[in-house]
Amino acid sequence: MNTTQIDLVTVSTQANVYFDGKCVSHGITLADGTKKSVGVILPATLTFSTGAPEIMECVAGSCEYKLAGSDAWVKSSAGEKFSVPGNTKFEIRVTAPYHYICHFVTT
Repeated sequence: MNTTQIDLVTVSTQANVYFDGKCVSHGITLADGTKKSVGVILPATLTFSTGAPEIMECVAGSCEYKLAGSDAWVKSSAGEKFSVPGNTKFEIRVTAPYHYICHFVTT
């Protein structure tokens, strides 16, 4: 199911701007302390590093991603999610704006 709204959150008004503006997101914190970010990636091929494990949820658009250690690009479209392990890197490429929610996974 595609997330269309997140209720009862605190939003960081200061944007996180990466890769010369190709990726812009805002951090949100849910009432229970869960942290997420909501953002958009403009057309580019980018490499991200993770601290905690993440689940990337595509809200609109699509992307292709490649996890560290893999040679395969995998497509992810609106309504789909993909998991990225913690303490690693992944590549993402988009040809049109990719709107996402990054769910930070705590163990």
